[in-house]
Order: sequence, then C-alpha cells, then structure tokens
Amino acid sequence: MKLVTFEVSTPLGPFERLGALLEGGMVDLNFACAARLAAQGKAAPRRLADALLPAEMLAFLDGGSEALEAAREALEDVRRGRLEAGSRGERLVYKEDEARLLAPLPRPRALRDFFAFEEHALQGAKRRGEPLAPQWYDQPVYYKGNHREIYGPGDTVPWPSYTRRFDFEFEIGCVVGKKGRDLSVEQAARHIAGYTILNDFSARDIQKSEMVCRMGPAKGKDFATGLGPYLLTADELPEPEGLKMTLKVNGEPWSESSSTGRRWSFPLMLSHVSQEETVYPGDLLGSGTYYKGCGLDLERWVKPGDVLELTVERLGTLRQVVGAPKAQRRLLYSGPH
Repeated sequence: MKLVTFEVSTPLGPFERLGALLEGGMVDLNFACAARLAAQGKAAPRRLADALLPAEMLAFLDGGSEALEAAREALEDVRRGRLEAGSRGERLVYKEDEARLLAPLPRPRALRDFFAFEEHALQGAKRRGEPLAPQWYDQPVYYKGNHREIYGPGDTVPWPSYTRRFDFEFEIGCVVGKKGRDLSVEQAARHIAGYTILNDFSARDIQKSEMVCRMGPAKGKDFATGLGPYLLTADELPEPEGLKMTLKVNGEPWSESSSTGRRWSFPLMLSHVSQEETVYPGDLLGSGTYYKGCGLDLERWVKPGDVLELTVERLGTLRQVVGAPKAQRRLLYSGPH
C-alpha cells in the first residue's frame, strides 16, 4: 500500500487523516474501516475502528500487523465498490485536488540520518584533502536530527536567517514499524514498516563550522527535513535496492543515480541502531545522499523560489519549494555571554 497523511477542509477547520492512495485519489482508511465493521453488524463501529485502525499515522504504526491488515481489507472493499460511505455517511474517497497531502509521517518519534553511500563519503573526504577514515567501513555512522521540523509535498521550506549556503540531500527514508531492541539483521528487516523519499536540508556554512569542532551537525541541519509523498509498505518493497533516483531543479535535470550505491542495507542500519537501545514505531532512518545528490557535490546552489523534484522509482516524486531568506543574522558569538 501507498500510505499517506492528508488534510481536508471542513467548516470546523482542517482535519488530518490517514489514507491510502487509490487510482486518482485517496481513501480515508479509518472511516472505511468503520463502514466495513458496520456492514458486518458490529456494535459501535466508529469506536472499534478508532481502536483498530486509527486516523493518525503514529497511532496506526503502533497498531502493528492488525492495523495493517485492517487497512488492506478496508482499501480492498473500497476498490471493489463494496463501501461507498462511512458508517455515519462520512466521505471515504477524495480526488487528488480535493485534499492536501502532508508528510506521510508528520511527527516521527526520532530521526537518525546515515552516511551510507560510499562515493559521496569518498568525494567529501577528497574535498577536505584527507583520506576517508577507515572506520567508515566498519560501522554505519549516523547523526540524530530534529524530528519536529518536518515538511511535506508541496511545502515551502524556510531558508534559515543564519545561512548563505542553503542545500538539500536526496535520500531514501525508512520508517520503523515495530518496537525492538538488540535486533539481528534478519529481525530488523521484519521491523520495517516501509519507505519514503527524504530530503535532508542543510545550512552548509554553519554545518562546516560545527563539524570543525568535532560536534554536530546541529543548527546546520535541524531546521528542516522533507518527507513524502507517501509511505510504501515493506510488504511491497522489502528493501529499496536498485531504484532509479532522479533530481530536478525547476524542471532541469541536475543528477541521476541509483539506490544500489549504499554500503549498508536498511535492516543492517536498523539492527545497528537497536544495539543496547530500543527502537519504536515511527522512528525514521535516512540513507544519506548519493554522490551528486546534493548541491555541495555538484557545486551548484539553489536559490529562493527554486522547485526541487526528487523522484525515486516506486516511491514517487517529492516536490518542495525553497523559501525566501529572512533578514540575515549571525550565529557566531565571541566572549562570555
């Protein structure tokens, strides 16, 4: 399934709902589940649906395999025309232009972003005039990002006031679907809910000054992460290997690559994270970018108003707009404060 989070306008204001893509539109899975339960003669179908198939992505992921199976069944009933309205007459299907797609996982529980593409790592070391550290080959390294600044399809991503080097990184994101700890690689594969496109935005000048101090990245990364357009469930894509990745800016092709260039698989990366640490449904892992999947590698820099299009075979296209910078201000200090 292609799971989405979408927003609909109502007289009471906008409401966020969990859905699944259907040809030309999206299905409200929670209301479809309630309609299905009502058709089966179940008492209090809305209450049962809220428990079995919640209308919010994190709560849905917490429901595990039962929620996933309920979503499959509800979607299939809508697809076959068995359900036309909710248990109280609620609308079940929206066309693409009748609802606004949000990030499929608007509120990840955690964000860990890896550095998994070897050529990107090698070229970064070359720019710094040093060899790639041999430790890179011994472990899948990552940083912990800000899981609260998430931007979805069509969003304008703010340009931080403190940077003159706004950049992006074209990545694949992996969403955890089950709680676990000390997972083997084989176990970790069964704890993955699915995959999406991830855009790791960067303030390169700030990131550089942070990393010189052997800390971070922090303010160089924490202002924004892009996700979307949907979460493709792991039963349809067990591992995103060999997928074509295409980057365009304002419709102009900037680079093309494949997800094959990763040294580490997502099950291995998730297994690594879980050692002596508990992972939870809704945790988000990023792959890191491929070589030339960012402006830094390409020596090309985006400008305010530019439209970024990140396309991954089977995962769709994430389109986002670069925002206009606010009045410039510095993040550098001198002396005690």
